[in-house]
Amino acid sequence: MAIKKYSYHYGHGCKEFELDSDRVLKEVRMAEVEPLKDIKSAVLDAIYHPIGTKPINELIKPGQTVAFICNDPTRVANSFDFMPVLINEMNKLGVRDQDMRIVFALGTHRLMTEEEMREGVGEEVAGRIRMYNSDAKRQEDFEFFGTTSFGTPVWINKLVCDVDHVIMTGSIVHHYFAGFGGGRKAIFPGVAAMETVRVNHSFMLDPRAALGKLHGNPVYDDQMEGVALFAKDRSLFLFNAVLDDEHRFLKMFAGDYDKAHIEACKFVDEVYGVPIPSEADIVIASCGGYPKDINVYQMQKTMDNVWCAVREGGVVILLAECEEGSGSKVLEETCRKYNSPEAIEAELKNNFVIGANKAFAVTRLMKKAKYILVTALDREMARTMLFEDAVESVEEALAKAEAIVGKDSNIILMPTGSLTVPLLKK
Repeated sequence: MAIKKYSYHYGHGCKEFELDSDRVLKEVRMAEVEPLKDIKSAVLDAIYHPIGTKPINELIKPGQTVAFICNDPTRVANSFDFMPVLINEMNKLGVRDQDMRIVFALGTHRLMTEEEMREGVGEEVAGRIRMYNSDAKRQEDFEFFGTTSFGTPVWINKLVCDVDHVIMTGSIVHHYFAGFGGGRKAIFPGVAAMETVRVNHSFMLDPRAALGKLHGNPVYDDQMEGVALFAKDRSLFLFNAVLDDEHRFLKMFAGDYDKAHIEACKFVDEVYGVPIPSEADIVIASCGGYPKDINVYQMQKTMDNVWCAVREGGVVILLAECEEGSGSKVLEETCRKYNSPEAIEAELKNNFVIGANKAFAVTRLMKKAKYILVTALDREMARTMLFEDAVESVEEALAKAEAIVGKDSNIILMPTGSLTVPLLKK
């Protein structure tokens, strides 16, 4: 027996635990890639040597207007590192501070506070550039661009409609039903209206809507169609970064919102995809701490990655503080009213509601394995959402897991479960 100590991110801190390392099949960690050392040079290199489009100085002209789309706090992008570089470069190209704005891509998430906006882009930028939330519920804030072949009405925030250039920023990770984040998602769902997002996200029920799959995925294809309707006769420029598990920049991609994004996704697959020898009886995983475990709504993305590593009938132990609770009253109410994955799915097929879709996303995974949370989440709420249990410590969770699958069970560890995708060796 070889007892080893582990320390995994949990909220703003860590949870420590001990294990017999002989039981561990694999500790799933992303590929070792040297982080970028000179952020400013990397940003400038990306925008002056873009993929699929002209360099930034041949696109931006003096006196023009620019809208930047930036991530909200649920997605780590380190916008505060690259936004000062981008803003200052716009100045050099003849764009004044008063002719720029920042629109935060909230999708259907809650509004950001002024303090969160300032933290997001950094004090220097926040003190110079006007900042706005894109509130999906304020229908009057959106302009209509037509309907996709999937039947989705495309409503985009007016704040990105009346400028000469839209610069879409953000980071890229795998997404459990849209294939990958980043790229077109800055626009759709980022700054789209509630009904646009609702119809698009209803396609998550299609089995082709899967993690790591783009083309042929109806969610992605619909988003691309919607953005193309908006992009007609408009200048869109992409700036996406890929970060590691310590939130350090690994690589930056800029240029055409389709071509640059595809190249970035290939890189994400290389660094986040991790082969495993077999599925395990027990998986112990951390979301990677705040903000990935800010609430159940965000935690669910880790649940999907972890699902790839656990065997049928196994147990997942998930470290997720959930300081903001579930993150969605609709999620809670749906689980309370329809208390099985099958009933929730049947209701969504009849009436697709944002928030209720997250109830489906969470509970459908429980058909394969039981999920035990190490969390600050209300215990009754956890049971309402069909989790096997919610406890204080990894040791307590492990004892409960072993009661289900046995004390000699094997284990896979996932310290950064929101990022890494376990790939079963063929």
